Amino acid sequence: MFEKMTNFFKEVRGEVARVTWPSRAEVISLTGLILIVVIILIIYIWGVDTIVQGLLRFFVQI
Repeated sequence: MFEKMTNFFKEVRGEVARVTWPSRAEVISLTGLILIVVIILIIYIWGVDTIVQGLLRFFVQI
């Protein structure tokens, strides 16, 4: 059992060593891109919600 666990962690360490990690510049630029997309989606959802809310108020008042 202990031998299997040791072998597992050795394999994990080997796999992590083969991972290609992004550079600092890539992380910063992609984080900025994600923030911009999230802000755009927030504005879009807010706008759709406002329009639907106005339509519902209009139809309820009829």
